[in-house]
Amino acid sequence: MMGLFGGNVQEYNFEMFSVSHFVIIALLILGSFFIFINRDKLRNKKWRKAEVGVGISLIVIEVSYHLWMVINDMWDVSHAIPLELCSISLILSVLILLTRKKVIYEILLFTALLGASQAIFTPLLNFDFPHFRFFHFFYTHVMIIWVVFYFTWVQGYRPTIWSVVKLFVFLNILMPIIMLINKAVDGNYMFLSHKPNSASLLNLLGPYPWYILSMEFLLITLSLIVWLVFRKRR
Repeated sequence: MMGLFGGNVQEYNFEMFSVSHFVIIALLILGSFFIFINRDKLRNKKWRKAEVGVGISLIVIEVSYHLWMVINDMWDVSHAIPLELCSISLILSVLILLTRKKVIYEILLFTALLGASQAIFTPLLNFDFPHFRFFHFFYTHVMIIWVVFYFTWVQGYRPTIWSVVKLFVFLNILMPIIMLINKAVDGNYMFLSHKPNSASLLNLLGPYPWYILSMEFLLITLSLIVWLVFRKRR
């Protein structure tokens, strides 16, 4: 049983587009479809307890993940602080589930659909099913997307063009802070210190530091597309 929580990568080596990966993708699609077709039923006030329950579950599994890293001597300030885009999306997901604040949705919509969805389809993951890390990674990322769809289709939240502006302001306040933290802890949060060692989209966006500007421009462009898709129609 300890193996399910241990740090042995070889025993649970994850392979992209394996059976376990396709099962997760199928669950993401089926769950999203379920939320959409049951959007009227899910508006019942009794589901408020479920919202809070999901928020608490995300806190519990994230705390468990950090404890797992500590126990297996894997926690380090250079990579374990929740400063990646998906970690920020997780925090925003918990906050919106507990508070229902629309301003949180206006940021989360974009970070979830552009970050968490990419992480699900091309995961940077070492541990496969049934390892704890496999469940943590996919539970948190899938739930982030479902939370966005829930507040869009069930609660009726919709972005405006000002939501894209808020995202731009949010990112440009956050980025210099993360750059300072990267320098202090020798980290590479949000790939703001250097490109990843493996092949990635960033290789097409120019050398350092210009790829950061290209990355920001790409994110804003994709956010405008998300706004066009999810905005409220007149």
